[in-house]
Amino acid sequence: MNFEAVNLERADVNKLLSAANADAALLYIYLKSGNPMTGAEGALHMSASRLGCAGATLRQLGLWTEEKHTHIPVGERPCYSEQDVLSAGESFQSLCDEVQRLLGRPIHSEDRKILLGFVNYLGLPREVISVLISYCREKARQKGKIKAPTLFAIEKEAYAWAERGIDTLEEAAAFIQAENQRSSRLHRLMGLLQIRGRSLTAAEARYANAWLEMGFEEDVISMAYEKTCLNTGGLNWPYMNKILQRWHEAGLHTAEAVRNGDRKPGTAAPAGQRQLDADEIAAIQRMMREE
Repeated sequence: MNFEAVNLERADVNKLLSAANADAALLYIYLKSGNPMTGAEGALHMSASRLGCAGATLRQLGLWTEEKHTHIPVGERPCYSEQDVLSAGESFQSLCDEVQRLLGRPIHSEDRKILLGFVNYLGLPREVISVLISYCREKARQKGKIKAPTLFAIEKEAYAWAERGIDTLEEAAAFIQAENQRSSRLHRLMGLLQIRGRSLTAAEARYANAWLEMGFEEDVISMAYEKTCLNTGGLNWPYMNKILQRWHEAGLHTAEAVRNGDRKPGTAAPAGQRQLDADEIAAIQRMMREE
């Protein structure tokens, strides 16, 4: 087994800590040390199931880029008929019954055709389909929707799962865990920005997720928010993004690093510690008008 020196990026460490999965962290260090996945089970004394869950977690965190076969064939999506549904067999009919139970309502002919596509076209196993539907229903509930999502809406998520190679219970569990952790971090960030009683817009979410990916401590985001409010009179997303991008480029990801950057004698303050000049503010205002 190799024991090469391992350099961990702060953003990667934050992802591992947020996942709270010791097996995934151990596997990550093992792989970063230059060891092959083929020998991980014996070297790390993990069962195949544990190793599969750890690998799935790393994939969903974007920390392991192993190519994984997806179940989306090349070509146009098939169009299923009533006869296709009737000929699908007892196992498929049982799946339909399970889906009706999960959604709390009957599913009709067009729904069954969509469901048949999950099985025959996307190649999703029954247990993964059940987890998918439960996940979509919970997402709808969190958005304040009383009714369960339609199969048409769930179909969009099913294709997204298939494209990401989520075709086992391990992959599904790792994806949902990663999404829950991301949602929790995003919720805390919204609190730091004094955003309450509403969801982020798509543009706001892109900024917020990018900041989380950069690996900043929450105190640093608070500092950038305060600087933005002082300089612009409120939360200005492009302005704040400019500050955080500069801190990120300068390697300032902790509150101490940002504060120390201002105190270094004989050097200019790190980019992001000074106020933006008029040209930069004008550029940001143009960006805001274009969004």
